[in-house]
Amino acid sequence: MRNFDQLPSRRILFVHAHPDDETINNGATMAGYVAQGAGVTLITCTRGEEGEVLVPELLHHSAKQENTLGKYREGELADAMKELGVTDFHFLGGTERKYRDSGMMGTAPNENPECFWKADLDEAATRLVRVIREGKPQVLVSYDDHGGYGHPDHIKAHQIAMRAAELAADSGYGEGEPWEIAKIYWSAIPRSAIQNSLTSTNFFLRVLIKLFNYVPSNWVALPFVKADSVVTTKFDGEKFLSQKLAALRAHKTQLIIHGDLFKFSDRLATRVTGTEYYIRVKGAPSAPFDKSGRELDLFAGVTE
Repeated sequence: MRNFDQLPSRRILFVHAHPDDETINNGATMAGYVAQGAGVTLITCTRGEEGEVLVPELLHHSAKQENTLGKYREGELADAMKELGVTDFHFLGGTERKYRDSGMMGTAPNENPECFWKADLDEAATRLVRVIREGKPQVLVSYDDHGGYGHPDHIKAHQIAMRAAELAADSGYGEGEPWEIAKIYWSAIPRSAIQNSLTSTNFFLRVLIKLFNYVPSNWVALPFVKADSVVTTKFDGEKFLSQKLAALRAHKTQLIIHGDLFKFSDRLATRVTGTEYYIRVKGAPSAPFDKSGRELDLFAGVTE
């Protein structure tokens, strides 16, 4: 157990489902707070064993072939974290690889008793409680209750993050001193940000189709694209965009990167940005704000 006086004055915890989710959602935010001297901790809940391998020469790692993708993605995560400057990153299941990627709802991996979706909520949350009570983060970042886009591991990561925050603050629960997280955020994308990125639609889609054989999706209909009115917070990490891109390139089985464009499924591709958005679900808003009234610092108003 670390002594409180040995901890950085500002501490933020990110809880994600698979390797690469952290960089896609929060890469610039993570790099930015590392640069500011904050303590940045990442907990990844699974090793992404069921992930879709987009690179043909790495397809043999997939669950349907050699089933070595989880181990390979451990290395990808380590490389990505090196690019972002994050040194405190761990898997929720520890070295025993307790929680396996669940795949999508209705698939065989989702019925595997070892998958994350089948994990006991409080047992898994207790593992995260230990992290919270030791690291004492003032800020927690994860997904909304739909897991961003409905993947069972994302939904479970949300459930565990929220449950762990509740249990960690309960003086009657478990071992260690209780710790209450001051501010909790869910990653999101405001509809206007997507619409603005598609103002050059014809050119943008031509590039995506040419580079990636891309089949366009209706981005604004995706569940993690939210009405502007509910998105409370923005982190301007444009000067960390190069680090985010480097970290994305480290996840080479999952993402295809060309310049600042990337593809992460057969139907999803977009331009990478260093500006990342959040919905604040716990804690009071505090200055500084942008012109639209969004917070610009996830730690705003936080005290030690």
